Amino acid sequence: MPELVFFSGTMDCGKSTLALQIEHNRSARGLQGMIYTRNDRAGAGKLSSRLGLVTDSVEAGEGFDFYAHIVAHLSAGGRADYVIADEAQFLAPEQIDQLARIVDDLELDVFAFGITTDFRTKLFPGSQRLVELADRIEVLQVEALCWCGARATHNARTVGGQMVVEGAQVVVGDVNQPETVVGYEVLCRRHHRRRLTSAAARAAALSPDVLPVDPVGDAGDPAERSAGGSVDGRVSDPSAAG
Repeated sequence: MPELVFFSGTMDCGKSTLALQIEHNRSARGLQGMIYTRNDRAGAGKLSSRLGLVTDSVEAGEGFDFYAHIVAHLSAGGRADYVIADEAQFLAPEQIDQLARIVDDLELDVFAFGITTDFRTKLFPGSQRLVELADRIEVLQVEALCWCGARATHNARTVGGQMVVEGAQVVVGDVNQPETVVGYEVLCRRHHRRRLTSAAARAAALSPDVLPVDPVGDAGDPAERSAGGSVDGRVSDPSAAG
């Protein structure tokens, strides 16, 4: 049975690489696919991977109708055995509905690829609709890593190396960008909550990340201890003890 499959993961975890691999494997078996993307790093009409792989695609901008485009292609004598939609988080909910209709009415497999949440940890509307409609959701097993080595689960937007949490939901950028431009970095939840990017961590390397506890605690005032005073009403000078 044809399926709408949503392949999800953080930035830098190989989503576009997998999309290109699926296209390669199926075309090698004589199948022909329709490839769509939006706001790809390589420019309009391209599906690219950070590994350097790239292929032509149809740019699915605002107002683009996937279902009408496929029907027009088939009606003109074209062939389509499957559909690939990369950067699906940028699509409008109604465009996701069109992808679902392609599966149900035209009986074609649709493979959608995208990140689930934005830099504020809020769901993209397109990704939310995919979660609601997809027959299957696959979380990519290639784990992107936070600068600390833990599994990266969140996408952070950076300006000047510092994490920002305000701004438009869609600002096209990429990971590993110069610190002077808007970029993105994948972080674990802990460091996303603390807004601690790799650049911020380097800058704070001499400042230990201590737990938020009372520095005095039960041990009393260090100055008082060094002066031989009492702690909790007890005499700290051994010679004064009975």
